[in-house]
Parts: sequence; structure tokens; C-alpha cells
Amino acid sequence: MTSSPVLRDALTFRPATVGDLRAIVALLREDVLGEAREDAASMRSYEQAFREIDADPNNTVYVAARDGRVVGTLQLTMIRNLTYMGGLRAQIEGVRSHRDARGQGVGRFMIEAAVEIANARGAHLVQLTSNKARLKALDFYERMGFVATHEGFKRVLT
Repeated sequence: MTSSPVLRDALTFRPATVGDLRAIVALLREDVLGEAREDAASMRSYEQAFREIDADPNNTVYVAARDGRVVGTLQLTMIRNLTYMGGLRAQIEGVRSHRDARGQGVGRFMIEAAVEIANARGAHLVQLTSNKARLKALDFYERMGFVATHEGFKRVLT
């Protein structure tokens, strides 16, 4: 985990704090999929999850901020594998940019910063998933150099 912020063009990319949680949850709720599954009234569950994530040196929630205001977030998880001779891969999840900041390079800034961190940690691969319904996001990730090489599967557990 990097503790020093990355700064580019008035944007700061830094590890999130508990104080950022309300802004992060608001970002998660900002899209059609998130508004159905996220609940800002359940802050205790988010705080519990954040503390667990924050205690794990291989798992970090980051925020992008401009003038002290959170305008984006993502989670970066480092995963050690036996494949690739015990290789380390980085998983990017929960990428969100504030609707007022879209089209201003916030997403590109966050992905580039996450890739830099993964590279510095020794990862051989950065991967992410995106819901097939997020067509603009899929195009964005392809423009960022990601290639859809696998078909993903999920199974919801109750």
C-alpha cells in the first residue's frame, strides 16, 4: 500500500480514510446498478468492511480528490497466485467517478495511478471486471489498454 498521495493536475490519489466513506458510498450509489444495491443508511456495515480492508496490507480503497472533495474511488487488491511461478496480480474493483467529474480525466488518472502502484508492488498483471451493462466503462477500459481475454462468471450466495 502506498501511503503518499499521487498528485497530477490538481487531483490527488490517496488511500481512503473512514472520513471518506460517506462520499465513497455516494459514488457507489450514483449509477443504476449501485442505487439498487447500496444503502447509505447502513454506514455501520460500510465502516466494518472498511476497517477490515484497511487492516489488510494487500487491499486498499483509494480516492481521487480535487480541492479536498472526493471525485472518484477504486479498490486495489494484490493477489498472490501459484500461477505465473507464484506471481502477484492486482485486481481493480469499484471504480467510480463523480457524475460532475466525468469526462475530465478522473477515471484515467485513477487507473493510471493504480497501475503504477501495482507495478511498484511487483505485480505482473492488472485485472478488473466490469458489468456488461456498463458499455461506456467497457469502452473506457479498452482505451486504457485492458483486453477482454476471459469470460467471467459469478454466483450469488444468500
